[in-house]
Amino acid sequence: MNREDIAASFDLTGRVAIVTGGTRGIGLAIAEGLAAQGAKVVVASRKADACTTTQAALEAAGHEALGVPTHMGDLESLDALVAATVDRFGGIDIVINNAANALALPLPDITEEAWAKAMDVNLRGPVFLVQKCLPHLMASDQAAVVNVLTAGAYMHTPDQLMYGAAKNAMLSVTRSLAAKYAPGIRVNAIAPGTVDTDMTRNTGELSFEHMKGISPMGRMAEPSEMVGAVLLLVSGAGSYITGQSLLVDGGLVPSR
Repeated sequence: MNREDIAASFDLTGRVAIVTGGTRGIGLAIAEGLAAQGAKVVVASRKADACTTTQAALEAAGHEALGVPTHMGDLESLDALVAATVDRFGGIDIVINNAANALALPLPDITEEAWAKAMDVNLRGPVFLVQKCLPHLMASDQAAVVNVLTAGAYMHTPDQLMYGAAKNAMLSVTRSLAAKYAPGIRVNAIAPGTVDTDMTRNTGELSFEHMKGISPMGRMAEPSEMVGAVLLLVSGAGSYITGQSLLVDGGLVPSR
């Protein structure tokens, strides 16, 4: 292989990608990375104004993009997301399940409503999104799904029991779907460690300061540092990779 061959293996020209939670943090970085490699990108978020702003920014950078207000806990909203994507771009090749709800409650304070909210966004929604995209993914000759998990799926998460449980379940979902739909649809995951995002900062100043240095790398990741792993998993460069969860955690899990 030469340099041009390697570069071409990461090319996504013509592919259509949905990125949930795609208007900020990790999701926005992934959307920008996919678009930079030639993909037509649909960003989904609960906030309509954020979708509009992100679509405009991607288009201003010369990319084909669409923003679709979407609530991952509402299955009809997922139907609308898929329909809007196919109506605009004609199909779906890539699904990035990135949207998350990091609702943190100690066990005595967990309510049925809180549990349902956490599972709807972190588990049920992503599974049903893949289901609703399935006919289009099966029609694609370059189909790939990436589920964004967390390093906490591999560790105890006493302060984020619901989040860790849902993401661990998505690890199982990733492996099961990969086995079921190989070789036509590759299904993988990334498991980020601590990333400097709004979600991380919203855990509070003490928690944020603690998380800064818990990995052997001694720092948080930037959202852009998740992009390379995703590009590998959705592109031809990762054509023989399926059923895997790639830790992008600065060595956090192996060091525990």
